[in-house]
Amino acid sequence: MSSLRFLVDVNVGLAVADGLREGGHDVVFAGDLDWRISDADMLSLAHSEQRVILTMDTDFGELAYHSQQPHAGVLLLRMPGANRNEKIGVVQQIVDRYGEQLPGQFSVYRQGRLRIRP
Repeated sequence: MSSLRFLVDVNVGLAVADGLREGGHDVVFAGDLDWRISDADMLSLAHSEQRVILTMDTDFGELAYHSQQPHAGVLLLRMPGANRNEKIGVVQQIVDRYGEQLPGQFSVYRQGRLRIRP
C-alpha cells in the first residue's frame, strides 16, 4: 500500500501519529501546530494539504458530512475510553485494510466496524 497523508487530532494522540509515521505515512500532529486549532481551521488545512483528518471529535461529522465543507477525508474514531494501544491497533488495521478508500471519504469506526461514506 502507498503512503497516505494524515492530520492527527490531539484527541487521538501523538502515539497514534507516531505509529502512522513509523508505517511510512506522511503525518502532521495537530498538537505540533497549535493545541487550540479550531475544527474549521483544521479541516481547511487538511483539505489544502490533502490530508485525511484522524479524530475522535464528532463535530467533524457536522462540518464535513452534514454541512458538506470541503475535505480530503475524515476518519472518526468512536472509541470512548480507549487507551493508546487500542487506538494504535485499530488505526493500523483500518489503514492496512481500507487505507486506499479513506481519502476524500467520511469514515466512522465504531464497535469494531468501519463505515465509509462518500
